[in-house]
Amino acid sequence: MASRSYYESVWEAVPPGSQPPDLQLRRAFMLDGLRAAAARAGAHEPLRVLDVGCGEGQLTAEAARAGFAVVGVDVAEEPLRRARERDDGLDLRLVGVQERWPLDDASFDAVWAGETIEHVADTAAWLSQVRRVLRSGASLLLSTPAHGRLTMLALALSARRTDEHFDPRADHLRFYTRRTLARLLEDFGFERIDVRAAAGPPGARRVLLASALRSRF
Repeated sequence: MASRSYYESVWEAVPPGSQPPDLQLRRAFMLDGLRAAAARAGAHEPLRVLDVGCGEGQLTAEAARAGFAVVGVDVAEEPLRRARERDDGLDLRLVGVQERWPLDDASFDAVWAGETIEHVADTAAWLSQVRRVLRSGASLLLSTPAHGRLTMLALALSARRTDEHFDPRADHLRFYTRRTLARLLEDFGFERIDVRAAAGPPGARRVLLASALRSRF
């Protein structure tokens, strides 16, 4: 099982200020999804949002600037330190890799997890935590690299690209298609699931964008 020291070492290898892949695409998807969640909630108070795996906090800050009450969490201290240097007004918290997150049950209206789920060793425990902190009917928004058939075919045709993509030392532990991601979310009690591929040429998209609602039972 991956430990905090593992994730700290991963972040130490990432240059400060690095731009996450397809950042603007994911930013637009996140903000559109949060605005839709706010419209469904119809509340007068700001939507309460949890950014899981917030990293250096670029999108945490974007959500805060858009008027949402956002909390960012990560399992490594190094990206949180960088995020605080950039914006000391953000609510950023360190959570355990294997421990229960120190967040109340049903305390958030939406969870955003950008390029996070592919790094998670215990996906079942992670999704159980996500579901626990979401209110009934609340929104889950996430993005992860896409592994459609043409993408996999292109990898299969190049030994070098295959070795690089599936390097056993790399930090991506899980690989998703539209179908496997949708089935996973359904298995963990989410409904109105929508998974679409984006970025890159048709048939070889780079990113999966998923939205779902926590079921009401």
